Amino acid sequence: MDTEILNLGVCSLASPLRFTHGGRFVSDDARILKSLDLSEILCAAGQGKEPVSFEAAGPRERIYFDPARVRAAIVTCGGLCPGLNDIIRSLVIELYHRYGVGNITGIRHGLQGFMPEAGHAPLELTPALVERILDMGGTILGSSRGPQDFDRICDELERAGVQLLFMVGGDGTLTAAHLLAETVRKRGMDLAVVGIPKTIDNDIAITERSFGFDTAVEEATRAVRSAHTEAVAYPMGVGLIRLMGRHSGFIAATAALAQQDANFVLIPEVPFDMDGEGGLLWSLDRRLAERGHAVIVVAEGAGQHFFGEREGLKDASGNMVLKDIGLFLKDAIEGYFRAKDQVIAMKYIDPGYMIRSLPANAGDSVFCSFLARHAVHAAMAGKTDMLVGCINGAFVHLPLALCAGRRRHVDPGGPLWQAVLETTGQGSLRGV
Repeated sequence: MDTEILNLGVCSLASPLRFTHGGRFVSDDARILKSLDLSEILCAAGQGKEPVSFEAAGPRERIYFDPARVRAAIVTCGGLCPGLNDIIRSLVIELYHRYGVGNITGIRHGLQGFMPEAGHAPLELTPALVERILDMGGTILGSSRGPQDFDRICDELERAGVQLLFMVGGDGTLTAAHLLAETVRKRGMDLAVVGIPKTIDNDIAITERSFGFDTAVEEATRAVRSAHTEAVAYPMGVGLIRLMGRHSGFIAATAALAQQDANFVLIPEVPFDMDGEGGLLWSLDRRLAERGHAVIVVAEGAGQHFFGEREGLKDASGNMVLKDIGLFLKDAIEGYFRAKDQVIAMKYIDPGYMIRSLPANAGDSVFCSFLARHAVHAAMAGKTDMLVGCINGAFVHLPLALCAGRRRHVDPGGPLWQAVLETTGQGSLRGV
């Protein structure tokens, strides 16, 4: 695993933080271990290898860019997510007040904003402008999906004199950031590209946490609670909640553990059957017969195998278009009990877009502040083609190539999913 972080050149300038930071700087030699498992560390040592580690994030004593001359740009891409405005605000405050960078531009509506014909005028970002945006959902810069021409983006960056580019987004954005950084390098541009991982699903590879997830779980927990309240209020009540999670079921699993009212949790990583003894419908029937109510939590990417081949159906960002597993389950459950001439009270809840557009909660807001400040430290030190991530509770620099195009998944044999199974008692849900 190549964990080396690229630098644009020698850091020859003294950091302005030396006057306010109390000398607490981080060396490029400081490393954070990928795993704290002693057996893995000893195994690597026994093989004559160094255990995998990553460069520690934090302010450097010497920096590459002159704060008085450098121009920074910020762009937010992809779907909305709680915390985007927190990231923007913290980037601006750190650049302006801590480093003295006075030229900060916001690119409107994602990478589309670099295309002059799109007509999205850039936004001058100042501390005064971003002062009150923490309480706002979405992003003041707007967003968009879809690929753009990297050479044309480089042309616009050169024309504007931008040398620090902060790209905030999920897997597609980080892939684009890596390809853009490669284009910048080939053209010999003196420009740092730094990514900040954003995905409400918490599925960015390598890094253990992404902003927006904590807020999503908090709101999803309310949805589970509401579904349970509805289910117990009626005879044979069924509460069905569809939550976000295209490829990874972290939100569904974590929300189910937080509230512990769910009786069935369905995630993309764990296949399940609808029919047969032990399948979902059979298990739900038994649950209703025994307790008179049930709550089902399903991640949006679960059960896609029920819809057959979907080759070629992709959105503007290249993501596979998912079929609606929530409505599929609703129809299947109602049809199953209708065929038995049994009346159930189904309540279907899909809070997805409500969650995405929320302001960040306190936990996410604090996390965003750390991510943004470490991104600024890295960029000012001339680090590029990288993102700021979190490993073992510490912030690190990760090469974009390690994370782009890969996702983190719930381990069906790991402690999170085992805790879900113990809490729900749902079994394997495989029919026989």
